[in-house]
Amino acid sequence: MTISEPAPATTEALAQRTLGDIASQLPGATAVFRKYKLDFCCGGNVALREAAARKSLPLDALAAELRAIDPAGYAVPPDATEPLIAHIVQRYHQVHRRELPELVRLATRVEAVHRQHPEAPLGLADALKEMALELEAHMQKEEAVLFPMMSAGTAMLGQPIAVMRHEHDEHGERLRHIEALTHQTELPADACPTWRALYVGVRKLIDDLMEHIHLENNVLFPRFATTAPTH
Repeated sequence: MTISEPAPATTEALAQRTLGDIASQLPGATAVFRKYKLDFCCGGNVALREAAARKSLPLDALAAELRAIDPAGYAVPPDATEPLIAHIVQRYHQVHRRELPELVRLATRVEAVHRQHPEAPLGLADALKEMALELEAHMQKEEAVLFPMMSAGTAMLGQPIAVMRHEHDEHGERLRHIEALTHQTELPADACPTWRALYVGVRKLIDDLMEHIHLENNVLFPRFATTAPTH
C-alpha cells in the first residue's frame, strides 16, 4: 500500500474520493470513519460526499477532521502481498479465534444474570456464536484456498474473490445486528464489571472486523482486480 497523499488539499478533492480509497491511503482515517459510523469496509465504494449526506454529517467538518490526521502516528500494514496476507492472518484471523469464545462466555453470563434488565443484550450470545461459526468457515476458506492461490499467482480469481466479498457483506449485517442488540455498546449506568468487559470486547470485535474487511476489500483484493468482477 502506498500513501500517495497524506492529506488531500481541499474538501472538494476529498469529497469525491470513496471511503475505501481514503481508508487505504490515509492511515488513521478508519478511526474517524468508525467515530461517525461510516461503513468504509463493505460500503467502501461510496464517495465521502454521499456517505456524509446519508448520515446528515457536515462535510466540511468531516473533511477537516480527516485532513488534520498525522499519518506518521498510525501503523501502516505491509505493502507487499505476502507480508500483507501474513499480517491479516496473524492480526485478525488469529485474534478473532482467540477473542470470540470469551465474548460468547461473557454474553451468556450477562444475559443469565441480567435477563430482567430493560437494557440487557438478550440474544447476544447466540449472535456471537453465529458470528464465530460463520467467520471461522470464511477464514478457513481464505487460508486454505484463496490466499494460497494469490501467493501462487493463480489466474481466474474472480469467482473466489466475489464469494469472499459477498460473505464480507454478510459479516457486516451480523455486526449491525450485534450493535443493535447492545444499543451501540452503550452501557446502562448500573452495568456490572462483566457487562462492561463484554461491551469493551464487542466494541473491539466490531472495530477489528471492520479493519479486517477493509484491508481485504480495499487493499488486497484490488491487486487481483484484473480477474475479479466489479460491482
